[in-house]
Amino acid sequence: MSKKNLSERDICSKFITPALQKAGWDLQKQILEEVFFTDGKIYVRGKLTARGERKRADYILYFQDNPIAIIEAKDNNHSVCSGIQQALGYAKILDIPSVFSSNGDGFLYHDRTSTNKDIEMELSLDEFPSPDLLWEKYKSYKGIVTDEGEKIALQRYFSDGSGRKPRYYQQNAINRTVEAIANGQNRILLVMATGTGKTYTAFQIIYRLWKSRTKKRILFLADRTALIDQTRKGDFKHFKDKMTIIKKKVITQTNGKEELIGNKKRGIDTSDKAYEIFLGLYQGLTNNEPGIEDAYKDFSPDFFDLIIIDECHRGSANENSSWREILTYFNCATHVGLTATPRETQETSNTEYFGDPIYTYSLKQGIDDGFLAPYKVIRVALNVDTEGYRPQQGKTDKEGNLIEDRIYNRRDFDKKLVIDERTDIVAQKVTEYLKGLDRFAKTIIFCVDIDHAERMRNAIAIHNADLVAENYKYVMQITGDNEEGKRELDNFINPEEIYPVIATTSELMTTGVDAQTCKVIVLDTNINSMTKFKQIVGRGTRINEEFGKLYFTILDFRNATDNFADPTFDGDPLRVKPINENADLTNIIEEEEVEDTPIIDDLTGQEIIIERPQIRAPSNESGNGNDNIRRPKQYINGIDVSILVTRELYFDSNGKPITVSLQDHTREIIKGRYASLDDFLLTWNQADKKEAIIKELEEQGILVEALYQAVEREVDLFDLICHVAYDQPPLTRRERANNVKKRNYFTKYEADARRVLETLLDKYADEGVENIENLEVLKVKPFDDFGSTIEIVNGIFGGKNSYINAVKDLEVELYKNA
Repeated sequence: MSKKNLSERDICSKFITPALQKAGWDLQKQILEEVFFTDGKIYVRGKLTARGERKRADYILYFQDNPIAIIEAKDNNHSVCSGIQQALGYAKILDIPSVFSSNGDGFLYHDRTSTNKDIEMELSLDEFPSPDLLWEKYKSYKGIVTDEGEKIALQRYFSDGSGRKPRYYQQNAINRTVEAIANGQNRILLVMATGTGKTYTAFQIIYRLWKSRTKKRILFLADRTALIDQTRKGDFKHFKDKMTIIKKKVITQTNGKEELIGNKKRGIDTSDKAYEIFLGLYQGLTNNEPGIEDAYKDFSPDFFDLIIIDECHRGSANENSSWREILTYFNCATHVGLTATPRETQETSNTEYFGDPIYTYSLKQGIDDGFLAPYKVIRVALNVDTEGYRPQQGKTDKEGNLIEDRIYNRRDFDKKLVIDERTDIVAQKVTEYLKGLDRFAKTIIFCVDIDHAERMRNAIAIHNADLVAENYKYVMQITGDNEEGKRELDNFINPEEIYPVIATTSELMTTGVDAQTCKVIVLDTNINSMTKFKQIVGRGTRINEEFGKLYFTILDFRNATDNFADPTFDGDPLRVKPINENADLTNIIEEEEVEDTPIIDDLTGQEIIIERPQIRAPSNESGNGNDNIRRPKQYINGIDVSILVTRELYFDSNGKPITVSLQDHTREIIKGRYASLDDFLLTWNQADKKEAIIKELEEQGILVEALYQAVEREVDLFDLICHVAYDQPPLTRRERANNVKKRNYFTKYEADARRVLETLLDKYADEGVENIENLEVLKVKPFDDFGSTIEIVNGIFGGKNSYINAVKDLEVELYKNA
């Protein structure tokens, strides 16, 4: 059999794999084939979801647990180098230095450690490098120059036999950290988006360093009891009797002996020092009472070899904090900071202490890879927020006090001035949305402060009286001062528990809450900190497919999502939909589901078919304790609060709000790509598939769906572009189809072929050009009346090439004289 007739899989099994084995690679221990390393981006329409294509490497070669080479295979109708660009893209993602492409005749080798002419070279099948040679390349790429460094790099990951292993980005973070430590770096920062498994990553870092005896006594520091409990019961449980939680003891001196009575002196139970893995709270290692020595000083400054600082954007970022004193005291240890949101202000800086991150895995990357949930935004503008509220002369609050005569805006509401009607309409709109989505969808409402959270709980209860009557825990206030609410936090985040469904909060749930099934986040608070904004968005990014959590929605009542325009924000929403005066949020989900604009997979360019598918709180709510101080407020009612009519708001491909009209924005992008109408027509007519041009324009920032709505005609993207960018009068799809019929174009075809093409033309008129380019269209009605896809293509048109040419000719007729 000719090699040209073999499939890609045959090329792999008959030529590539034997070449690897001949070079000394162990098929069972060092070679993985068809390695999927992403989960596939999640696409959403209404309540319906589907996953896009997963990224897949044909071969990844390992030395111990380290991926050191990647091979992209093609069939023999391709050249030996045709897969190299795809392989290089994957190698960059996977942090792999040796890259190969093959078609079964040999290999093209790209050496990412080289800057000379030998960066790429062709090798015969017999010349594939050995494991030892590529391991040397890996060590050079990673800067591993000592025996100690190699020992750490070769230490295997922990495995409990369940098959769980680090995802590719976790592996990158783990490897870079242990390699940096092996090379003598003692201050390290890892930035990983919320929901991407920072604790599991930390566990594997600690395990490899501890198992290799590079680090013998290790401290994991957190600032909330819940984080310590989750860590101990979760990934760290495998340390078993080698692990302890540091606890304070209270001792005093009586007749020269220490007894556990009184509180004159505090320290650490000395029996703790026999352990090797320590979990500790910042607060558990420090004392706030004057004259009492900090407890961490019971350990010698050189006791710990390694300290992992979880959520290091909090206290440890401030050089004047008591938390930083702990790190300064244990200065000899290696310090690794973990955060989703590194903090950089005039007062606090993570990078100043740790240095630049050695690895970053962003929210955008997580969403694109399908490991994090995508989200959409519904912005609700209230008249008093946008226009401001000025009290009429003599207006008094509920207690009869005069309201100061000035203009109040969203910065004042619920902080200085409380308008009952404003709270009520927010609760009403949240309820409407849940009625359209799922009234038992876990929801967090972020409020200005504890008082606001309390009033919001009451308003939600009133609008959901039927469900509250069934179980009063349907909505709970979960704030730092509310003990009953805090006790329900574990139930709220437990996917198995139905209640509470809705949580109203202020600061307590911004970080450290692993809400796997949270589907709605409501922003009714002013958020001026990017760190806080990212943390709040992160409450919804976790995926739980078992319980149907694949995306979430942000309901924004305070324009907090303006933060999307900040250059430091790195995860754009699926869509941002403002709400007008008469909008009823109950039906908004169903409206999205009936949209007929195709959803295109970012990876493959193919259309995504979406089908209906067959979860102990910390001791205080905020870091500064200000929530416990009730600021003077004035409470009023009788105010007309309504949804304000707003213009449609769009974001471009960089997450920036579009301030010019949608048509002007589109014209600017198109003319930047095609200087004249002739340039565009030439590209359009020469394209094998119009779908490719549509995808390219979407990637450049053309908001196709919004553009359709703005023009409000049944036209396809071709006419939209010609009209918006080049002032050409647009024709509807039906008008273009009728023009083709008037020309008697189909008379050159036999009767059956003519009927198929006429049916395709009707399909175009209904759905657009992208649908008639896809062979899948022949599987649906009414095409199945003509027979199967093979019968239509081969029997009626005489083969695939003839059918494709007939479709191309049809497209030429459609756009003739454009």
